[in-house]
Amino acid sequence: MSRTSYDRYLTVFSPEGRLYQVEYAFKAISGSGHTAVSVRGYDTSVVITQKKIPDKLLDASTVTHLYSITRTIGCVMTGLVADARAQVVRAQQEAVQWRYKYGYEITPDALARRLANINQVYTQRAGMRPLGISMILIGIDPEYGPQCFKLDPAGYFVGFHATAAGQKQQEAMNHLEKKWKKLDKGKGADDAAAAAKKLSRAEVIEIAIEAMSTVHATDYKAGEIEIGIVSTAEDEDPKTRGEWRVMDEAEVERYLLAYAEKD
Repeated sequence: MSRTSYDRYLTVFSPEGRLYQVEYAFKAISGSGHTAVSVRGYDTSVVITQKKIPDKLLDASTVTHLYSITRTIGCVMTGLVADARAQVVRAQQEAVQWRYKYGYEITPDALARRLANINQVYTQRAGMRPLGISMILIGIDPEYGPQCFKLDPAGYFVGFHATAAGQKQQEAMNHLEKKWKKLDKGKGADDAAAAAKKLSRAEVIEIAIEAMSTVHATDYKAGEIEIGIVSTAEDEDPKTRGEWRVMDEAEVERYLLAYAEKD
């Protein structure tokens, strides 16, 4: 049998041990034309992604890749938008059921694990197909502070200090790794966790913007990117401290100008 015979079925392994339909789901993410970057520090987690408006007649305020799941957890979705919305709704349902059952808000790692388990089931049942999306989940854990998890269509999830997804994922990851090695006077390569804990809110946002601008070699305007943040820092507005929110254009512009001036 040729490759074309094996890639017709989700549940059939090829002789090399590959599931082609799952691999194609990963290609849907890299072929989406978007890149997302996430960074977490001592008291802040942030996600940043491009905001592309394909048609001038579209209402730009209705186009987003950032979604709220609970008051303290949000995510950036990269890949097929319809699949992304379906998974966000499922994530919200899981979070509500957890609160109803246990009486407290779900933690980011518990939600990431649950969604990864659901994604994995989609790779082993013939009546389903894998979702063509990558989810980067950020939130505040009451015990461990800011968290960042990335989920893929295969059902794999893991926590990160900084990560990327989408079209320029590898380039962004390479940039973030180089940046991390320089943190804490060059000690970031030996102890990434300790280096991350010394990052302030402003530094976390700056690293995310720098990664996005560098990999695309573009000086972004405020309307061309979206930034989502959860922070317990002192310089966060007390009304939104510890809660997920999406920055408005004026605030994004302020951070873009600060980054440009630093350059």
